[in-house]
Amino acid sequence: MELLSFEEPIGQLMEQIEKAHEIAENGKVDMTTTIADLEAKLKAKQTEIYSNLTPWQRVQISRHPNRPYTLQYIKAISQGSFIEQFGDRLVKDDKAMVGGFGSINGRTVMFIGQQKGENTKMRQYRNFGMANPYGYRKALRLMRLAEKFNKPIITFIDTPGAYPGITAEEQGQAEAIAKNMYEMFGFKVPILSIIIGEGASGGAIGIGIGDKVLMLENTWYSVISPESCSSILWRNWEHKEEAASALKLTPTDMMQQGLIDGIIPEPVGGAHAYPEQVFEQVKKAILENLVQLDLISPEKRIEQRIAKFSAMGAVAE
Repeated sequence: MELLSFEEPIGQLMEQIEKAHEIAENGKVDMTTTIADLEAKLKAKQTEIYSNLTPWQRVQISRHPNRPYTLQYIKAISQGSFIEQFGDRLVKDDKAMVGGFGSINGRTVMFIGQQKGENTKMRQYRNFGMANPYGYRKALRLMRLAEKFNKPIITFIDTPGAYPGITAEEQGQAEAIAKNMYEMFGFKVPILSIIIGEGASGGAIGIGIGDKVLMLENTWYSVISPESCSSILWRNWEHKEEAASALKLTPTDMMQQGLIDGIIPEPVGGAHAYPEQVFEQVKKAILENLVQLDLISPEKRIEQRIAKFSAMGAVAE
């Protein structure tokens, strides 16, 4: 497993545990006590490091190459019932945006989310999770389908932003995102949005108008990335850590500002180290929130959805 710079002490302990296992197997030496001690130290070190993460370190974790992506969440939660849909019926299929019907504990829902690649070739294929206008139109087509059949919408947000290329702008990137936002406010079905990695700019909000917006513990949500913020304010990326702190982009910051509705805890060590545990946590959160949303009438849900987002920010005249 790849380790981030601040995880080096964890890596050293993991290497020691691995060597102890090798000695036990090859030398037929009883290393039970040694391994138990090392595992206890590893757990303590993980707790120490992950209990004192800086905003920039959380940004790094959200981008970890081993962190599970949208399709992994969908397949784990739907247990093989997911049927992916393709294309926006106008231009073509966007590989950075995925979606389709699936079921959770026998209940059919519409899953939609940004998908990053698991290796260099797939990252290019998925455009690094940055959707084009036809990706957002594809998402809107699927949301309309969910509305037609009265099925809840679950969106997974994980993008460094909508694709910023010239062709995307020429094809109406801003209009596509704005259209999604406008229509999501009016859907009668429950909408649950979960940030599983990066939640950047309009790329995130284009599928993020939810009755409930949740964030995994080691994710971020902001109008701009720390690097881009640093490049604008200081003309370089050297102040990205300072920018990450100033942007107040962590789940705790978002909760304090009333911009999200809940935080889904991750095991100590992060989602990249224990994906199966995180899949269960996310599934549990989805089921609990759907039960709550089912108790509210469609009209009231729409009213509360509009009121929630309208109350965000500050207006001065």
